[in-house]
Amino acid sequence: MTDSRSDVRNDAELSRDVARDAGQLLLALRQNFIAEHGSITDKETATKLRDQADAAAHVMISDALSAARPRDAILSEEGKDNADRLSADRVWIVDPLDGTWEYGQNRQDFAVHIALWQPAMETLSACTVDLPAQETSRSVLDSVGPPPPLPTDRPIRIVASRSRPPATLAATVDILARTLAEAGVNSHGVEIVDVGSVGAKVNEILCGRAEAYVHDTGFYEWDVAAPYGVAYHYGLIASHVDGSAVTFNHMPPYVTDLVVAHPALHAPLLEALSEAASL
Repeated sequence: MTDSRSDVRNDAELSRDVARDAGQLLLALRQNFIAEHGSITDKETATKLRDQADAAAHVMISDALSAARPRDAILSEEGKDNADRLSADRVWIVDPLDGTWEYGQNRQDFAVHIALWQPAMETLSACTVDLPAQETSRSVLDSVGPPPPLPTDRPIRIVASRSRPPATLAATVDILARTLAEAGVNSHGVEIVDVGSVGAKVNEILCGRAEAYVHDTGFYEWDVAAPYGVAYHYGLIASHVDGSAVTFNHMPPYVTDLVVAHPALHAPLLEALSEAASL
């Protein structure tokens, strides 16, 4: 199928611009909601905000991508899935609001994810993670240098899910800390960091506040695609916990596990995960 473009921007520019617009919409919706309802102190009110914001961002993103690339398929968390995307040449993978719990708690660690998957080449491109409350947007258009060295003046930090951390995480931390100390890499140990959205977790690594992210209890492609592509663009290594590459546009659109790490930490982290799983 030939890509029919009604927008002169390239794919990465389109992704970046649409994600930023959606991010600003999410901020405005939350600000207006709080102005109308006051502080969000109960689950019912927070859920109402999350549902409204998720739906509004989905409509904005879907409309913008469909107008600019009318022949492309869209896989969105808030959209109705369609098996036709499995035969499409180009599939946009979208999470209009990643980190809904954090968004509803008026926190900063939520994100908008947009990425483009081209099945014939098994390639992710045009990836954007927009973090509007942090005034940060990560894109494959960003100019980047090599990752800095691993820190030697503080513990190595691993970001994990607050509610669903790996069952072997404590053992993995102990094994990795011992391995790094024995190798003379870092003698300060390893600690765990709690952050919301997958995009926000990867951003902690890009900001130098953490060195890895581990998740092994499964999530969806829209959670993973944009952060995965942005991580690679910035020189990190992303993979399944067994080291294999993550692929996209499956039915169902499910990803079993994920590791994103500083390149000097990826191999020892995978070894520690494997050893911990065998205990």
